[in-house]
Amino acid sequence: MPIKILFVGTYAIPIHNIRPEAEMIIGLKQRGLDIEVMTQADCYYSRRMATFGIRVHDYTPPAKFSLQAFRVLRRTLQAGRHDIVHLFNNKAIVAGVQAALGLPVKVVTYRGQTGNISRYDPIAYLTHLSPRVDRIVCVAEAVRQSLLPEVRDPRKLVTIYKGHDLRWYEDIRPARLEVLGVPAGAFVVTCVANNRPRKGVPVLIQSVGRLPADCPIHVILIGAGMDGPDIQRLLATSPARGRVHTFGHRDDVLSIVAASNASILPAIKREGLPKTVIEAMALSVPPIVTATGGNPELVVHGESGLVVPPGDADALATAMLELSGHLARAKAMGHRARERIASNFTLEASITRHQSLYEQLVRET
Repeated sequence: MPIKILFVGTYAIPIHNIRPEAEMIIGLKQRGLDIEVMTQADCYYSRRMATFGIRVHDYTPPAKFSLQAFRVLRRTLQAGRHDIVHLFNNKAIVAGVQAALGLPVKVVTYRGQTGNISRYDPIAYLTHLSPRVDRIVCVAEAVRQSLLPEVRDPRKLVTIYKGHDLRWYEDIRPARLEVLGVPAGAFVVTCVANNRPRKGVPVLIQSVGRLPADCPIHVILIGAGMDGPDIQRLLATSPARGRVHTFGHRDDVLSIVAASNASILPAIKREGLPKTVIEAMALSVPPIVTATGGNPELVVHGESGLVVPPGDADALATAMLELSGHLARAKAMGHRARERIASNFTLEASITRHQSLYEQLVRET
């Protein structure tokens, strides 16, 4: 009998945000595993999964602590007799771990960032640190390393990179950046992130303010909160205000990245394997990242991008100047960045690693 797996996650979000995970699930189905998914039924990926014969349970846990979610998952696991349940977010993890108690099902959780889990935190034992969890899939080796001091059994920790397929990016056409207020001939560096403290946007704005007045660098900020009052207050008193262009959520973000000369992620802590960096690399746009989380696993410094210390505005400014002053080198880095995704972060490798993990778990039964 094929291995039977229930995946629990949220897939009614922008397609490119969850494509690596969703396509991995479809790939496992194509390899003969018996796959079911619990998520919203009325979304693109639920419909796409159904065309491959994947059964979709129309439900998502409404909160991190939900008696209803526990009952729904418990009934689903009891009726389905799944070998494995793979839980992809905190709401699913809390409900799924409890629902699996006393059932002969292996529990796998997903961890997508470093930090914020401690063995001294009682809440952690309701999620990843629960004795009921059999494996924690870490999106980067840095995530696995950050969890090593917290888990009792290090064999529970497995690093599996999310996989990408360069064909997903073939239809992306570069945007016309002039319509966004960027002057013609500018060296454009784009930062795509939600404006959270750990993303380091204030440090990036400081770095832009330290650039020489006559350099051609302009920075585009895109994401939730990037056009909000906090950012505007920083820019109002900054020398950077004339060369930083702020936008909130945009559906054409990949086209803007594709039109850029470089991408940048100034995160100061708690990164995993940033999707926005991978997307830029897949579009042949050289990345500038900080040495936090899985960033150094993605980007080989000086070869497929630049890696600088987190929280260092001068280092960010120097990196932007280095790329803008050596256009041919920047372009070559972009090509090598794309090649790195094609060789080290593939969808097929992700499918294979997950399949091997599930087969190992079933053998341990």
